[in-house]
Amino acid sequence: MAHDYYHIPADQLGEGAKIPLEVLGDSGEIFYEMALTMVEEIEAHNARDEKTVFICPVGPVGQYPIFVRLVNERNVSLKKCWFINMDEYLTDDDEWIDAADALSFRGFMERTVYSKIRPELVVPEEQRIFPDPTDPGRVGRVIDELGGVDIAFGGIGITGHLAFNEPDPELSVEEFAALDTRVLSIHPETRATNCIGDLGGALEDMPHRCVTIGMKEILGARKVRLGVFRDWHRAVARRAAYGEVTAAFPATLLQNHPDAKIFVNSVAAGQAY
Repeated sequence: MAHDYYHIPADQLGEGAKIPLEVLGDSGEIFYEMALTMVEEIEAHNARDEKTVFICPVGPVGQYPIFVRLVNERNVSLKKCWFINMDEYLTDDDEWIDAADALSFRGFMERTVYSKIRPELVVPEEQRIFPDPTDPGRVGRVIDELGGVDIAFGGIGITGHLAFNEPDPELSVEEFAALDTRVLSIHPETRATNCIGDLGGALEDMPHRCVTIGMKEILGARKVRLGVFRDWHRAVARRAAYGEVTAAFPATLLQNHPDAKIFVNSVAAGQAY
């Protein structure tokens, strides 16, 4: 059965959407918007001597070089920041892949973010949180201790997944929204899509397992800001913002969030078909 929302033209995208869609130009505009949002939130909290808690993705990633530059140029202290990463790939034995692996999100954050920020400004190591397959409950405990997440940043996967919260049509919306940090298998569609961008199509070398924060943590953030960039995001963004709320397409659950927004570049704004 065809769905009318896939046929919404670019110049009408966002009209009547159940999640606000902000259509920008090229991807650089979205990356800058996300980086500036991070910096301004931190600056506002620093001015009040308050901590800042973010959920951070590795995908999208283009915001990080801009964020690093702004932090260093504007002398923004990250000493009262907690960065909680969304997820990490696992071995078949459910252990973190090596941080030196090109696919490692832990390694990416160190190479691209933490090592590039001036030492007197950078987030303290103990405040860089990654979901741990040996103690998945730690993320929830940290968030509770900190009083919640200020902003959850991220993207949307081909199956509508946020972090690695893959669809589960057998669950009700309420049950799916209550899922917390856990280890799970990655859907074949996600592995195939990710291997194109990350491994040049080497599907056999893509991990099958991951640890991910849950929908509970994402939906519990005070704000959610997502960016979409690719041609297949034309359909993903439209279903997320206009489709039925369902555990079969996790991003639709953001329709029930009080302060969620999706930044859409000119490619993803195009009509799906």
